[in-house]
Amino acid sequence: MKSVEFSYRDNPYGMNYQIFYPEDEKNEGLPLLVYLHGAGERGVNLSHILRHGVPKLIKEGRELPAIVLCPQCPAEYVWDNVVDRVKGVIDDVARRYGIEKDRICLTGSSMGGYGTFMMGKTYGGFFSAIAPVSGGGMSWRAGNLLNTPLWAFHGKEDTLVPPICSQMMVDAINAQGGSARLTLLENKGHNDAIDEAYRNTDLLSWLLAQRRRDFTAPPEFCSELF
Repeated sequence: MKSVEFSYRDNPYGMNYQIFYPEDEKNEGLPLLVYLHGAGERGVNLSHILRHGVPKLIKEGRELPAIVLCPQCPAEYVWDNVVDRVKGVIDDVARRYGIEKDRICLTGSSMGGYGTFMMGKTYGGFFSAIAPVSGGGMSWRAGNLLNTPLWAFHGKEDTLVPPICSQMMVDAINAQGGSARLTLLENKGHNDAIDEAYRNTDLLSWLLAQRRRDFTAPPEFCSELF
């Protein structure tokens, strides 16, 4: 896939980001796949995002039928702190590439798995689907994800981010009438599960096949108290 890089110095969101796109296809009609990296890839060296997940597969030669957006989180933050900045970058890239609003999907690993849950909860009527990998989140806000297709992955032997972190989120969504899925990867620790999920499961093909039907965001938890 071809790529283009954007510097944190040259955009209003204060973060680097890289866009990958297919070499042999027109960009029209493609979905937008957003990938959020883990904690070790923060900072200003954009090449660090190639260490894991979707960018790593692309670096190795994987072709995806999508525009792939990979922002880089500033070193002093985590994704949960900068959801508005990430949303701004997504909106700009979607406009630039003419992405249909029903075809914007999101995934992320480790800290990016947490960020994926948080982005989905903050913008409950926006993403066509989300796939958090080795992450977790605020289960008391799970109702914000009732209308968003969600498939989470986690290593069963993960000791860095225990699988209960994903399990609690998925259980909380489904307890309120949702249909979230969780796949626990046997004999996989933290990084091994991240690689397995993106390399050897249907995660990416499932994400790219989703289209959003209902753009209505569920009411924010405790909104009656605001």
